[in-house]
Amino acid sequence: MPLDSTAGASILWIARYIPYPLDAGAKVYSAKLAESLAANGAQVRFLGIGQRDGIPDTSRHVDWTPVGNIRRSNIRALFSRLPNAAAIDASGAYTRALKRQLHENWDVIVLDGYGTGWALDLCTRYRAQRAKGRVRLVHVSHNHETNLWRSMARDSRVSPLRKLALWQNYRKVRWLERRVINSADLLTTITDEDGVSLGAAHQVTLTPGYDGPVVHDRRITTNTPRRVILMGSFQWVVKQENLRRFIELADPAFQQHGIELDVVGDVPAPLRATLQRQVRATHFHGFVEDPSRLLANARMAVVPEVIGGGFKLKFLDYFFARVPVATLTQAIAGLPEELRRETFSAATLGQLVDSMVANIDRLDDLNRMQAACFTASSARFRWPDRGRNLLDALSRQQHD
Repeated sequence: MPLDSTAGASILWIARYIPYPLDAGAKVYSAKLAESLAANGAQVRFLGIGQRDGIPDTSRHVDWTPVGNIRRSNIRALFSRLPNAAAIDASGAYTRALKRQLHENWDVIVLDGYGTGWALDLCTRYRAQRAKGRVRLVHVSHNHETNLWRSMARDSRVSPLRKLALWQNYRKVRWLERRVINSADLLTTITDEDGVSLGAAHQVTLTPGYDGPVVHDRRITTNTPRRVILMGSFQWVVKQENLRRFIELADPAFQQHGIELDVVGDVPAPLRATLQRQVRATHFHGFVEDPSRLLANARMAVVPEVIGGGFKLKFLDYFFARVPVATLTQAIAGLPEELRRETFSAATLGQLVDSMVANIDRLDDLNRMQAACFTASSARFRWPDRGRNLLDALSRQQHD
């Protein structure tokens, strides 16, 4: 079906996992972009490891197709030419499930994240067997993964053996990411910065939207606790490294100045136990279904991402909850300038912690910033636009 007619365009979406429950930024982005395509008239079948249990009724217009919970072992993945994320997903069960889907007719095949690169050869073979220009291959990227893993391998403070494994994985990521980008007809990126650095011939930037809770009115006063909130999912090694580094600097400074830090999100038990023994001003809450109370009790939120680029979806949670944000300059990729100006930004973690301590009692500035970010964000971050933008990009490319 020509992509000029968005109604009925058939899309096979290959992902690492069924994204529900939405407990990580990458899952939110994948789920909402797929749902936006479906809301714009496309027929979307979404493949991923997982189950149907957590999928809400409001998302049923996407054909969620789980392939079970079977992954390959991490040990086996070490001996694969694929990076770990792709190697553990490339199970016989997922391969058979994908081959069954490729017996059907598709207008577009989406490879969601570099970790789905294990499926690239199957998809390019399928494209070659169809009429020329009939099938478009789209790579939905979440980051410039090569840069991220290079930073992780270079900067992480781990044992020599672990460091060697990180460098090995970096080389595999670099090889696979470049293969996927070179093979795709269209690359989507979350930030313009990633679009430039990835250097694809055809690409479109699709910043995230937002459809979560909205706080329409809020004032930070002297009665608001002197608390900082840090939200995220910390299961990924990169997120764990960022968390460890920030707490190492922030906790003693916060304790000294009577500030408390709330960490909201899953932290692996071994890391949480280690950190728990070291901290005095930090509280670990684990995954919280509704963090509105914690957000309402915070004077400030923090995005302390030393390693890793891309757009941080937690910014939107903070902006729409009317919580002022402190962040590293390198972590604000994808935010328009009017929002960047309304954050407390710093070049280093040490400067970031100092800035938070210095500004947590400046109530007029905190209220001005939260109001400005809320107003600017309300007009910019709409999920319904993102699916339309992607379909439009495919249509334009077809006519080039």
